[in-house]
Amino acid sequence: MKYIKKKWHAFLSSVSNRGMQFMISVSFTLVALVGMGFIGVFLFQSYGKASEEIVTNDSKQLLNQVEINLNTYLRNMMRISDAMYYNVIKNIDLDESSMTQEMNLLYEVYKDSLVSLACFTEEGELIGAAPVGSMKKDTDITAQTWFTSAVDKMENLHFSELHVQNIFENSSNRYYWVISLSRGVELTSSGKMSGGIFLVDMDFSGIRQLFTKVNSQELGYVYLINSDGGIIYHPRQNLIFSNMLKENNIVASQYDDGAYKERFQGEDRMVVVKTVGYTGWKIVSVTPMENFFQNFNRTQIMAVIIIILSILLMMFANQFVAVRIVQPLKRLEDSLKGIGVDQEPQIYIGGSPEIQHLGETIRSMVEQLRELTDDIVREQEEKRKSELDALQSQINPHFLYNTLDSIMWMVESEKYEDAISMVQALGSLFRISLSKGKNIISVGEELHHARNYLDIQKFRYKNKFTSYFEIEEGIEKYKTIKLIIQPLIENAIYYGMEYMDGEGEIHIRAYTREENLFIEVEDNGLGMPEEQVAQLLTDDTHIRSKGSGIGIRNVHQRIQLYFGTDYGLEIFSEPDEGTMVRIHLPKTEEVSAEHKEGA
Repeated sequence: MKYIKKKWHAFLSSVSNRGMQFMISVSFTLVALVGMGFIGVFLFQSYGKASEEIVTNDSKQLLNQVEINLNTYLRNMMRISDAMYYNVIKNIDLDESSMTQEMNLLYEVYKDSLVSLACFTEEGELIGAAPVGSMKKDTDITAQTWFTSAVDKMENLHFSELHVQNIFENSSNRYYWVISLSRGVELTSSGKMSGGIFLVDMDFSGIRQLFTKVNSQELGYVYLINSDGGIIYHPRQNLIFSNMLKENNIVASQYDDGAYKERFQGEDRMVVVKTVGYTGWKIVSVTPMENFFQNFNRTQIMAVIIIILSILLMMFANQFVAVRIVQPLKRLEDSLKGIGVDQEPQIYIGGSPEIQHLGETIRSMVEQLRELTDDIVREQEEKRKSELDALQSQINPHFLYNTLDSIMWMVESEKYEDAISMVQALGSLFRISLSKGKNIISVGEELHHARNYLDIQKFRYKNKFTSYFEIEEGIEKYKTIKLIIQPLIENAIYYGMEYMDGEGEIHIRAYTREENLFIEVEDNGLGMPEEQVAQLLTDDTHIRSKGSGIGIRNVHQRIQLYFGTDYGLEIFSEPDEGTMVRIHLPKTEEVSAEHKEGA
């Protein structure tokens, strides 16, 4: 035992010093051995399929024989009907003679297969019957299926479903299961032709005996159905009619001739179908799939043994591969989970020489990737800051020049108080615009900036417009990008108020909804058509204001650069109705560290 262990450890030691190529070759050897096991299973399955084909062919041959016997039986019934019709009914006049004697003779010849023969007028009146009997009272034969089928198609022979003969009185009180063969006939009375129905009631026992012999085999069973799936014969017919057993007869009636696999009530089985000529009946053979292999137990046991040995061999191969190859790779994989989490992840280097080389390569790649990532982050941050700075710096000097001209005019006109107020508003406006280099300010500061801007514009546009502020209480504490309200007011004045007749109104609203903050600037100016509104936030040639120069698209871009594409501006406008611009921001009181000092 110790010798074996020593040799095993020596083998493992020699394997560990080999490369992955050697280990893969060993694995393929094991896979080949397992493949041999699968070949054995395949041969067994092929043997099973061959057995299945044999059983299927046997079933088809059996059904062919049953069809021949059943056709012989049915043709005898058809010959009885033809003989009575063409030799008797067509050749007599009912006013001069009776057909009862001929019926009795024909009945005596075939009484082992018959229950009764009868002829009726189209109104259901009995003309003759054999054996002689009287009809039951209150029996309306014109409503029975065999009668209506013959009336509808007078030239054809019609086979009914299995039923109890219930037309004639029976002194023995014995009821017969019959299948009725009916046909339309021409009756002659006083030289005049009229329609009638000739009925042959076949004794079902003949069909039962035929199928009972067939079902004596143990492999499966055979039953008979009509074209609609109604059961004519079944070896367990009583159980089925009493709803104690189910059969897949409705589905079988839809099958064409041939073999089918089906699953019924949890059982896989082979179904072979054969159609009986003249009637549309179908003979159905059912063989449970489990019965196919009942004669191959030894082969099955051998296959099971081969499969078990193959599984054990596969388990051994998997264990070997897991220990010698998969485990080092798993440790390498676990060490890679630290990438992106640890500043300096410890990449595993071990296992076979190939895996060691892979670990060293990954470690070098991670170091290079970290350097590249740091460079990309710095570049993107600088790019984003540059974009924000560029957008923020789009301040047109015309607004400053026009405001200073207005102040000079006030001073020259000795309106010193107005000039002082305008200088104070201008100073406050630029103080908030600078914001000590910060890009993020509070909503309160931004609204204060908007009020200062409106104060300056009201000096320039006396009695031109009136502004209204509707501010939700407590909203001033939330954060926003600076200079986003003033450009909207600017556009409302220059494009909404300047060319309108009558007094203009500008409404500034600020409110919150759940985790969102909204600021709206609405005017009752000239408005815009829908096509122009659709271009304001997407066209490169966006509308710019005549004052500060920061356009609507500029504001939209700055909001999305900082807060993401879920936020920005929405514009609603109709000609001669006015324009409303809504700012959508997240409701937050915090500022990320990277933006505290401005972008």
